[in-house]
Amino acid sequence: MLLAVVLLQSCVSQKKYGAALGREQQLVADNSRLTSEIDNLNGNITKLQSESAQLAKQWEAAKKNASDLASMANMTAQQLEAERKRITDMRRLMDQQREALEGLRKKMSDALVGFNSNELSIFTKNGKVYVSLQENLLFPSGSAIVNPKGKEALGKLAQVLNINSDISVLIEGHTDSMRMKGKYEDNWALSVARSTAIVRILTDTYSVDPTRITASGRSKYEPLDTNETPEGRQRNRRTEIILAPKLDELMKLLEQSADTTAGG
Repeated sequence: MLLAVVLLQSCVSQKKYGAALGREQQLVADNSRLTSEIDNLNGNITKLQSESAQLAKQWEAAKKNASDLASMANMTAQQLEAERKRITDMRRLMDQQREALEGLRKKMSDALVGFNSNELSIFTKNGKVYVSLQENLLFPSGSAIVNPKGKEALGKLAQVLNINSDISVLIEGHTDSMRMKGKYEDNWALSVARSTAIVRILTDTYSVDPTRITASGRSKYEPLDTNETPEGRQRNRRTEIILAPKLDELMKLLEQSADTTAGG
């Protein structure tokens, strides 16, 4: 009986030991699994933290880009408004220039109303007023001496110029293509001599400010008509007095617009 009791106790202890060992092994396995899961979770946390930091950077970049775009949009709006103002001002000045040009043309037409159409013509071209005086009004053939009727026309023209002091004056002499005979070497010399003769009368006789006037000779190289007929050659022999209003304000606006375009 004693042996049986000992054997029974030994058997019970063996079972407890086996159970305890099984629990220990289970605990070790659970610990290993939990450790692995913790490592995985830590890895996921590290990955998420990295992704979060990257997203934060992208968010900051997006905010900066949005801010830059808003700033550019505001700047563009300001530039557009400035350009609209320049265009409005330019149109206003161009309208004023057209009105001034037409007013100047009318003043010249009124001043020279007593002369025939075969002696002179007045018209506008390229933003300027042209007073085209034919040779038969101003000069004898081949001469640069202004005749009395020509001086009378120049005197009436000078009255308008002296009242309108902001007008610049270009005087161009034109000839036909016929070879020169006599005093002048060629048509260049004659065209220049005629334009300078008119300048002297305007400045010396009629007191037009000489700083406003430019004289030039075009010879035969800007004909109005053919040089093959007497009528065509007669039209080509002329002196053009070209009147140009000052465009300082308009040119300043154009320069500002060009600078803005180049800077943009």
